[in-house]
Amino acid sequence: MDNRAGEMQVFVRVVEARSFSEAARQLRMTPSTVSKLIGRIEARMGVRLVERSTRRLSLTDEGQLYFERSRALLAELEDLERELARGGAHASGTVRVSASVAFGARGLVPLLPAFWERYPDIVVDLSLSDEIVDLYLDRTDVAFRIGALTDSNLVARKIGTARRRIVGSPGYLKRRGTPRTVEDLDHHNCLGFNFRRAAPVWPHRQAGRLVDRMVQGSLLANNGETVRTMAIAGVGLGRLADFHIDPDIAAGRLVEVLTSEEHSDAEDVHALHLGGQRVPPRVRAFLDDTVPRLQAFMEAQGRQDVSVAIDTGAGKEHRLV
Repeated sequence: MDNRAGEMQVFVRVVEARSFSEAARQLRMTPSTVSKLIGRIEARMGVRLVERSTRRLSLTDEGQLYFERSRALLAELEDLERELARGGAHASGTVRVSASVAFGARGLVPLLPAFWERYPDIVVDLSLSDEIVDLYLDRTDVAFRIGALTDSNLVARKIGTARRRIVGSPGYLKRRGTPRTVEDLDHHNCLGFNFRRAAPVWPHRQAGRLVDRMVQGSLLANNGETVRTMAIAGVGLGRLADFHIDPDIAAGRLVEVLTSEEHSDAEDVHALHLGGQRVPPRVRAFLDDTVPRLQAFMEAQGRQDVSVAIDTGAGKEHRLV
């Protein structure tokens, strides 16, 4: 293998196998040949990619970047060849999608049967987690995120706006009382989250600006569905997105407290994908099919105001800054 794609394949296999000898076995090459190929890449670029030791193989920062980009490029090359083999622009292959548990279950999953009627040759590899994924590292094609966006290398389509509501079960409120002010939260069991970006605070507006209020409770969960279930069970108060708990409020399973605007905060919902000149047909088909229907899902439940509906068309994209 004297081409760069071949070198990338060898390097990726070495990293995934965590061993020169195991990668060589899988590739039916000798360990010395594999080592020389890695050395050739390092010599050409003038950087060390791999720290070699008798016990383990580890990557330098440059090696980690080369691994992530190589794996993404190889996956795109594979997809391109598959698309061309099946007729060029025909949408087929696998779309790797990430969404939060609640948004995925409530908004996205119900749309998939109709999507497959239109695109039967596309496989949706769907992961639901409230953790934020790295689209490069996890080889994710599309991620639905709620909250502030920071990565300027991603392209975003706005879906709508979700408002966080503080809710409790009728039984809990009867037993512990209904909080009337934000200070009353000090005397309540406020159910929270344990993922990396979470903090033990609930925002509220004070003098026109958002202020964080420290809270504490008996539960820290890694997804909103667990918090919702515990709130319905009467364990404590939860702070959850409106699209997640509106059916429970309508059914009387949960009651919203501190309902004034100063006690709520809103976060935008976006569909994200990697930037670049070429978006694979499978990814474009998925976005063009699901984004307009997700926008309708949010708007129909009163969560997308008129200005958002006007500013975000089905196909409109904007690059994050």
